[in-house]
Amino acid sequence: MAFLRSALRVGIDAILPPRCGGCGDVTDTTHAVCATCWAGLRFITAPHCACCGYPFELDAADTRWDGSDETLCGPCHQKPPAFDRARAALVYDDHSRDYLLRFKHADRTDLTPLLARWMFQAGHDIWDGADLILPVPLHRRRLWTRRYNQSGLLAQKLSRHTGIAWDGVVLRRARYTRSLGGLGPSSRKREVGGAFNVDEARAQRLGLAGAHIVLIDDVLTTGATANACARILKRAGAAHISVITVARVVR
Repeated sequence: MAFLRSALRVGIDAILPPRCGGCGDVTDTTHAVCATCWAGLRFITAPHCACCGYPFELDAADTRWDGSDETLCGPCHQKPPAFDRARAALVYDDHSRDYLLRFKHADRTDLTPLLARWMFQAGHDIWDGADLILPVPLHRRRLWTRRYNQSGLLAQKLSRHTGIAWDGVVLRRARYTRSLGGLGPSSRKREVGGAFNVDEARAQRLGLAGAHIVLIDDVLTTGATANACARILKRAGAAHISVITVARVVR
């Protein structure tokens, strides 16, 4: 059987060779990027804010702003977000934006394994102890036009990577919101205010009370959407909310 699978793989690669997720050039392995595209990606690594994951230019390990063993960025120190932790794989820039735009709006769902693998690595300190993976939901009106929820695809793939259950129904977008692109922090917060709710019956069946939730989205910008979802989930009884995204805006 192993020989047959290997032969089948060789045959498929000969007809449809694996291609770079960035430029489309032929690569040696599936769901990968070529060396040129890889060089253009800015992965987020330590040091970063222990809470929101914002990358630091210098290692601030000797300066504990919160008096503990974990360093916080200025905004998290002054006003902690509703979620407990956030991590992102990439800095949101011209290179990562191209991947996300194709993934969200050009039916490039074949990028799911590649993006999910980066997210899995970015959340290496989050998966242990997590009980449930939830995607940020789309309103049914937007889901009808896009035909798929990109966050749901990532959540499903991450569930397979980690063995943690996922659910795409319990957290719901009850109110249609306009696109947040181009809006400032206060406008984003107003736009998503009251936009989400929880299916209480399903939450009870899933054991949401006291659970450690991993919330999945594509981009973390101001955190308005992540905060709105975290507030609703904690109101429903969740004990801890972590957020993992493909990319995050770094100003």
